[in-house]
Amino acid sequence: MTRLFLDDGRHCPVTVLSLEGCEVVGQRTPERDGYSAVQVGAGSVAPRNVAKPQRAAAEKGGVALKRHVREFRVSAENLLEPGSRFRSSHFVVGQYVDARGVTIGKGFAGAMKRHNFGGLRASHGVSISHRSHGSTGNSQDPGRVFKGKKMAGQMGARQRTVQNLEVVSTDEEHGVILVKGGVPGAPGSWLALSDAVKRALPPGVPFPAGIEEQAAAPAADDAADQPEESVAPPDTAEATNEE
Repeated sequence: MTRLFLDDGRHCPVTVLSLEGCEVVGQRTPERDGYSAVQVGAGSVAPRNVAKPQRAAAEKGGVALKRHVREFRVSAENLLEPGSRFRSSHFVVGQYVDARGVTIGKGFAGAMKRHNFGGLRASHGVSISHRSHGSTGNSQDPGRVFKGKKMAGQMGARQRTVQNLEVVSTDEEHGVILVKGGVPGAPGSWLALSDAVKRALPPGVPFPAGIEEQAAAPAADDAADQPEESVAPPDTAEATNEE
């Protein structure tokens, strides 16, 4: 997290989110699957760390292997072709989004830390049980502990969604999105970002999505005119090395 100074001088706490090669890797169509959705992948991964069915699906679709893949329900007219890469301008400034991720794991925590209990009294008969949660159940009737009783246990490491985060700024050059407030997860963790379900979309949202423009392939006549021992441009060479 960091802060961003607004035009009126106020500072706004923001979380910096980075797009790590976020692109469409698959589709779900009503004719084949009964519903329409897009599968979005991000992050690079070695082929040996991917299961064989996923490798075959990526090869069939002509897309690169991704470390994380998430599925998003969309309408039929919003389906995108595999290989479509998202830009940070997919979310416009002033839009509200929902961030879903895994919270920071705290391990086995007591009732005071996990549920904000006040603990027992510091004196007057309480002996070495000041941070305990106190009584657990009732008497013979009902003679059991109710489900959901707040007690000590595993804290954190749960999937949670933070709703209605405002998009403060975007940077297409660096592939960065700045949202107001905090998001679930530790620094460097992965998030699924989607349009807010409880807020209307503002005007100017790209339809169907903010996609990077694909470079047009050279025409056949132009390719024939080029010499055989031509040097690839820097951008092409870098892309080849990355692949």
